[in-house]
Amino acid sequence: MKRNPLIPFALIAVFGIGLMFFFSIKGIGDGKELAGGGKEEPKTEDISALSPEEIYKGKCISCHGENYEGGAGPKLAGTSLSVDEIKEKIKNGGGGMPANLVPDEKKLEEMAKWVSELK
Repeated sequence: MKRNPLIPFALIAVFGIGLMFFFSIKGIGDGKELAGGGKEEPKTEDISALSPEEIYKGKCISCHGENYEGGAGPKLAGTSLSVDEIKEKIKNGGGGMPANLVPDEKKLEEMAKWVSELK
């Protein structure tokens, strides 16, 4: 009795397509979780309860570095910008920086003052 050599290939193809379909469906759910980083960013109301350093750690550290040394964004420690210039930059963005990272006006003032005092 002869064995059909295509049967193993057919089984592998069906099994492979089934696995691919399963992982696609699973990936949709995982993608939403990964996009959020597993935690939500604070809402505008929540920002008023945070210190400037906490805001920095949540929104700025990825570009300006853990020790304010710069990276994708410029170095913040020892900046030559005035408080008003820093406030304007945080509010309006520009040069690769997104706008309105600190939407609360009072916190914007605190954040600008804090950044100007970094050494």
